[in-house]
Amino acid sequence: MTPVLAIEGLHVWFELPNHKELHAVQGISFALEPGERLGLVGESGCGKTTAILAMMGLLPPTASAAGKIILNGDDILAGGDATMRPHRWMDISMVFQGAMNAFDPVKTIGSQIQEPIVKAKLADGKAARLRTAELLELVGISGSRQDRYPHEFSGGMRQRAAIAMALACDPKVLLADEPTTALDVMVQAQILELLVQLTDDLGLAMIMVTHDLPLVSQVCTRAAVMYAGEIAEIGTTHALYHEPLHPYTRMLFSATPDLLAEQTVRSIPGAPPRLDQPLVGCPFQPRCDSALTACASEAAPLRTGTDGHRAYCHLKETV
Repeated sequence: MTPVLAIEGLHVWFELPNHKELHAVQGISFALEPGERLGLVGESGCGKTTAILAMMGLLPPTASAAGKIILNGDDILAGGDATMRPHRWMDISMVFQGAMNAFDPVKTIGSQIQEPIVKAKLADGKAARLRTAELLELVGISGSRQDRYPHEFSGGMRQRAAIAMALACDPKVLLADEPTTALDVMVQAQILELLVQLTDDLGLAMIMVTHDLPLVSQVCTRAAVMYAGEIAEIGTTHALYHEPLHPYTRMLFSATPDLLAEQTVRSIPGAPPRLDQPLVGCPFQPRCDSALTACASEAAPLRTGTDGHRAYCHLKETV
């Protein structure tokens, strides 16, 4: 199947004072097929949100990006915002982190969902209102509530409305940044069930950024583990859980509580490296419990498994 989205060697830098740079995303590559759900996981500060903001062309002015973001065969990063703008919200859209702050409090929910529809010239007037009602119904909210304000919606309803807004122009790729943050457990389950249903029914490809590893195993078909701005390992969720190729993946799962498992939860010692300084060797080496001599000075080679499972690690056996 032809990928709907392919990321090739994506780099993101942030300008710092004194002419320094912070290399937040360091050459990540992966592909996404129609209807596929990919989880993007890792510790805070590893570059997950920065990577998907780069895919939307929504990085701040202090940031610059390089590499390729190929959407339906076109490199939308090549011409900067001029090539990004026609695809933003039309072919690729985003559910932003924090449902409670996702909407302008002085505008109705309906008017904010209609905005991308009108901007894209897909409909206006009564047709735009009708489309908004259909979108709200699609995510489980009565279309008659489109004239309500954000404060009249619960957190779960706001998140559903944010998903409706992301689907306004029938995108092919949905980027979801921590879509269940600050929601209670029951509402989280409903939102996740909705996202799975939408990707299955609409053939929508989704990248979901999250810290919740059990959630990834339930929702996503594949997962990419990021560390220090790089993809340390990528593969099916089953392979990453049961046959990890990288020590970081194994240790990350070991640090996650599991009510059904008998193993003790173990924290990962140390802290991620600073990304405003050059990285030498494997960036995880100072914290790794399986580090080799070569890890401190040589870049980790590619290790491959079955079904596209790959990792960058000096170890030659499964960890």
